[in-house]
Amino acid sequence: MAQELLTVAEMARADALTIASGFAGEHLMEAAGWAVARQATRILPRRRVAILCGPGNNGGDGFVAARLLARRGWPVRVALLGERGQLRGDAALMAARWTGPVETLSLRSLDGCGGVIDALFGAGLSRPLNGIARDVIEEIGRRRLPTIAIDVPSGVDGDSGEILGAAADCLATVTFFRKKPGHCLLPGRLKCGVITVADIGIPDSVLTEIAPKTAEAMAVPPPAPKVDGHKYRRGHVLVVAGGSMTGAARLAALAARRIGAGLATIAAPAETLASLRATEPGTLITALEPFELLLSDPRRNAIVIGPGAGRSAETADRTLAVLATGRAAVLDADSLTSFRDAPNRLFAALSPLAVLTPHDGEYTSLFGSIEGSRLARARMAAARSGAVMLLKGPDTVIAHPDGRTRIVTDAPPDLATAGSGDVLAGIIGGLLAQGLPPFEAAASGAALHGRAGRLAGRGMIAEDMMESLRIPSFFA
Repeated sequence: MAQELLTVAEMARADALTIASGFAGEHLMEAAGWAVARQATRILPRRRVAILCGPGNNGGDGFVAARLLARRGWPVRVALLGERGQLRGDAALMAARWTGPVETLSLRSLDGCGGVIDALFGAGLSRPLNGIARDVIEEIGRRRLPTIAIDVPSGVDGDSGEILGAAADCLATVTFFRKKPGHCLLPGRLKCGVITVADIGIPDSVLTEIAPKTAEAMAVPPPAPKVDGHKYRRGHVLVVAGGSMTGAARLAALAARRIGAGLATIAAPAETLASLRATEPGTLITALEPFELLLSDPRRNAIVIGPGAGRSAETADRTLAVLATGRAAVLDADSLTSFRDAPNRLFAALSPLAVLTPHDGEYTSLFGSIEGSRLARARMAAARSGAVMLLKGPDTVIAHPDGRTRIVTDAPPDLATAGSGDVLAGIIGGLLAQGLPPFEAAASGAALHGRAGRLAGRGMIAEDMMESLRIPSFFA
């Protein structure tokens, strides 16, 4: 099951619901501080630790961690942003339980320290860091001090992953109950280090009332072949090629077959058929024209169009014809950019049965500006187009028109290689052919694509991923 991601507001709601059920807020804070202290004893050098406390609950967690570390014999130095008398609620209570000295936050707070606990601001920071808080965060980087962040590194927006002025490069981050989108989206993800999600007593039952719409994308195995099944029951993927660049279509068709589709057909221009038939013995090869006849076979129940198709009015017309069949379809590359001058023509033909898989450049050809978080942009594009949107990148986001989203959190950078996107299109097409709904096929397909890239390892090229897709442990 996909692991939920909670926005800053949803996490606040989870806290409130837990406290309303009779679980004291101070107990949540004690548990949070204990989780931070435990992580500090595991990964920070046993030297003086600077614990930088902010004016809110994040600072309260820091005071708890200071007390627990000092109890274990660790030398700690506590610095507070603001006045101790201005602390409120549970944060004031935890500051009162700390009996050691508290100094005013300054650059000197880092002197003589071998590590830092960043408890300045949590995920809800709404404006850029400034003043002494920013100065200290930047000084941590200059001194290269190993740092543990509480909730998120101060300066990282919990909802978007945006850096608000500055943020430390943390060795680890301890967050609570569930991760937030900002832990998974760039550039914030790069600041977090190893993320630990600590159980502090919030029950899973609060998720029923919160009903979060965002989660991490999970690699779900495709349907297992049935003993009494046959290849047509496993689905038939049609890959539409165009021009002379047939390599992309070949990669997509092979990936569709590897992921479990019973058959794959490449439809290509007449002049390329002989070469395709000589190199693809397990893939059916057929002429691209007449295109209407090609689409008339209902057994071809999932269609991939765009890889290597060429940007042209002809590609646009073929894409519209594919969508008119009402079958599940993956639209990639040139099937998207061919509508750059008339995106509404494409949007009018789309439905939730279609999966759009643009990278940032292709996205801008349809939707214009790339401002805003990746999550917000994918969600906007899905709502505007009426189709499932898979916005490719190092933090790929999948969005459904109804607002549901998934974020791929563990795809390796090795996937940035020619043909990798064609393999992804084929994987999704193969899952669609086997009956997965488009949103689930896109989310699982992207996660499986990432797993294949990790198994292929450093130096991989797109072709190597085919072997990864057949490793028996891949679907374990």
